[in-house]
Amino acid sequence: MKRLLFAFFFPLALSFSLACDAQMMSNRDKNGDIPFKKTILFDDFVSEGVAVGDVNQDGKIDVLAGPFWFEAPTWTKHEIYEPKLYVAEKEWSNSMLNFALDVNHDGWVDLIRVDFPGKAVYWHENPKGKNQLWQVHMIHETVGNESPNFVDMDGDGRKDILCGDVANKQMIWLKAPVSAGDLAWKKYTISRPGTPGSENFSHGLGYSDINGDGKPDVIVREGWWENPGNPTQSDWKWHPSNLGEPASHMYAADFNQDGFADVFAASAHERGIWWYESKGDGSNENFIRHILTEEMSETHAVAFEDVNGDGKKDFITGKRYYAHMREGTGALEPAYLYWFEYIPDKNPRWLAHQIDDNSGVGLNVVAEDINGDGLLDVVIANKKGIFVFEQID
Repeated sequence: MKRLLFAFFFPLALSFSLACDAQMMSNRDKNGDIPFKKTILFDDFVSEGVAVGDVNQDGKIDVLAGPFWFEAPTWTKHEIYEPKLYVAEKEWSNSMLNFALDVNHDGWVDLIRVDFPGKAVYWHENPKGKNQLWQVHMIHETVGNESPNFVDMDGDGRKDILCGDVANKQMIWLKAPVSAGDLAWKKYTISRPGTPGSENFSHGLGYSDINGDGKPDVIVREGWWENPGNPTQSDWKWHPSNLGEPASHMYAADFNQDGFADVFAASAHERGIWWYESKGDGSNENFIRHILTEEMSETHAVAFEDVNGDGKKDFITGKRYYAHMREGTGALEPAYLYWFEYIPDKNPRWLAHQIDDNSGVGLNVVAEDINGDGLLDVVIANKKGIFVFEQID
């Protein structure tokens, strides 16, 4: 086992044989490792986005990934739209991120699909149990930033889409329809035209409270926009900050317990996982970067959830296989999937626990309890296929 003494131990040198389906991982041990059951739902490349929800109203949580939904608990495959198999080394998918929401308020979970960066975002209407392809509707014609967030922007209990508007180079959010009688997604602008983070291939985006006022702010690597209290208000106040290199999903929390919100980020296409220590209230560029590791490459999706049930949120990420269609930084390295256990302290640490070494991440990670046993599970879709990792007690 290889150890990095700076922030956490990171056993990238550890490898083991994986069964192709429903594999039991190692038992819990003194290092806090957690066993997961691995199930491969599909072993071809169709989507780098994934979502979960009860598609058929049978009380069980199903998996949605691009053209397919997989019916729990047997994971029977059904088509949402006509599928196409892509070649990982040569093609991009038309399904980069996926989210699940009852968009039209009919009681049935629909699929939200973000296309290639700079292209449109759509929602696919659940046919309510009928054996047919799902009707598709456009939400917005140009979506910028490679890590759009699916978050409740205005506190109404329904998640919205936070992204860039490529046409105007603005940060925006798209409010989910409020009723069955009004299915329009209303656009609200956060920034002025020509601002950072909004272009099609911009990297790094988050929605977390930076300044400690209890209201989530919009974070990009060049800085952050301060939530004005009413998120429908345009032209949020901009704070330039030095939040590093092109990243994936970004999260703010007080990791070193000094009263100021710090920022966690991971490299989308190069090497590096970092936390940025705030030395003030975040209103200037006073952040200090701490490198957690520079071994894992192309960590193009991150989830921030409590994996082991200790009340502290951890990070789940991994290597995105062929994040770029080139043999660049780590393109062909093993597609590791890890969860990083947060150990709070004035010098915080994250202990790295390997979940798998032949899956990795796509462009979004689902981390929630999908089988109702009270334990957090992980669901992934990427150029390796579609995977479910169920945590075992």
